[in-house]
Order: sequence, then C-alpha cells, then structure tokens
Amino acid sequence: MSAAANPTNIAVIAFDGITPFHLSVPCLVFDAGREGGEGGFAVRVCAADGTPLRTSAGFAIATDFDLRALDQADIVIMPSWHNDCRPAPPALLEALRAAHARGARVVGLCLGAFPLAEAGLLDGLAATTHWQFAAALAARYPKVDVDCDVLYVDAGRVLTSAGVAAGLDCCLHLLRGLRGADAANRVARQLVIAPHRQGGQAQFIERPLPVSGSDGRFAGVLEWVTQRLEQAHSIDALAERAAMSRRNFTRHFRQATGTSFKQWLLGQRLAHAQWMLESGDASVEVVAQQAGFGSALSLRQHFRTVLQTSPSAYRASYRR
Repeated sequence: MSAAANPTNIAVIAFDGITPFHLSVPCLVFDAGREGGEGGFAVRVCAADGTPLRTSAGFAIATDFDLRALDQADIVIMPSWHNDCRPAPPALLEALRAAHARGARVVGLCLGAFPLAEAGLLDGLAATTHWQFAAALAARYPKVDVDCDVLYVDAGRVLTSAGVAAGLDCCLHLLRGLRGADAANRVARQLVIAPHRQGGQAQFIERPLPVSGSDGRFAGVLEWVTQRLEQAHSIDALAERAAMSRRNFTRHFRQATGTSFKQWLLGQRLAHAQWMLESGDASVEVVAQQAGFGSALSLRQHFRTVLQTSPSAYRASYRR
C-alpha cells in the first residue's frame, strides 16, 4: 500500500498567542513533503483554545479542528509555547498524554518542550529547548535531562528541538526517518536550507547557506564543492574561485553559515555518506571514498564522533 493510500496523520497544536512562524515550520516541512500530494501526510492544525486564535503578529487564525484531532494522529507536534512558560491547560496535557499512551510520536519544538515536560512525557529522557529557557526547563522539571547545546534530541517516541531554525532541523530529521534521505533533501532544497546541520545552539545559525542574489558567486562556489566532495579543498583555492581574498572569503563564510569551512565540509561529507548508506548498497569503503573521507577508518571515526554509531549500524537501522 502506498504512503498516499495510508497517510501519516500529523496534528499540529496551535494556541492563542502563537507566533505564526513557529506554527508554519511543521506545516511547511510536511506540506512540501507531500510532493504534490504523494508524500502521504495529512496535516491538521488543531486548536488548544477556542477559535479564532490571536497570533503574536497581530492577526487571527482559525482552524476546523480541536484537540480531538490528536485521537487519530500518528505524530503530534507542539510547535512552541508562551514565552512566559505558563502552565498548560489540563485538557491539552491530557490530550498529549493520551496520544503518547496509544503510541503516537510527540514532538516539542522550541518552547513546546514545556507542555511535554509538564505532561510527564520527558521524564527520564534527554531533551532540549531554546537555550534562553533551558535552565528554566531543567529547574522546573528535574526528571528531564536537559541538553542546551544541541539542535534537537530524538528520544524515540518523543522529540524536542531548540529555537526556530532548529525546529526545521528537527522536522527534516523526522521526515528523513519517515520517507528517507531523498525526500528530506528535496524538501530542504525547496525551503533553501541545509538538509542536515552539524553543531549546536552556540552557533546561533538562522541561515546555514547563503541564498541572496548578491551571494550568488559565493553560493556557486559552495555548490561546486558539494558536487566534488571526494576531492581535497583548500580555502585559498576556493577564495580564488570566488574572486575573494582568503580573509574576505573566511569572514563571508562564517557570516553565511555560522561555522568554519572545515566544519561545514565535514557536515556535507557526512550528509552525503548518510545518503549513500540509506539509498544504495555500496561498501563502506566506496562510501568513504566518494564522500571524501579517504578511508573506511576515517569514515567510521567521524560517524562515531558525530552520530554515535557506525556506518554499518546506521545503514541497518534505515533498512529495518
């Protein structure tokens, strides 16, 4: 049976005072993931309060669904929460608990981790939230292992993410697990964001790749690199290709990506290796060569350091 014939039901919870961008994050990722209606997602925005709902942007929104939409949801997403981290209403907490108890995956993006923690769904698990509120989350819910340094945490049936851009990272990660690397990469390209970012919240990355017209030459160089990951690359050679000085290229690169060229290149190579492992049967040695790691040993070391797994185990987990 196709994904479209048996869709994944996703309930996104809106509330009075929500920030429109937070609400749009899961809707954008999984709507784009439908690929013209063939991605197999049924996304329903449901109201935790009566509609219409006021937003922080000064306009109101309405939805045809209330919290009963969670009864049929395979995935429940809390896209944010109030900045004062107020207690959630009992009806919302009960709906979250009930969805989790019957097997739905529950996702808390940014401050959306607070209602999940209040519902007890994060007890004994690692979780994250926006770095400015991580201490408050840890103090209020001591049973939660709060990690303020990561972009998102996948604890199996419960996922949490850091701030706005990390919500996109988390949703793309979820899409990758549901539909594979090709679908996640396709959606990332549509949204003009990186399919996978290395690093943590300390980078404060809002835009992992340059996208404006004035950055066209610089972006062209990065695209050129991504098509030749198996080759060695130096900052001097790339600066020359971009018609920039080394200093200007380095400064421009960090402003555009929030990280160093070395770390960015490692991230691109890891993402390519992941895609090869997910989508083909090439040996680990071949994957290592084509992704630019040089040897299977180097690939294994980087997988262990960054992803806490081995290439073989990673491939096996996706094949299952």
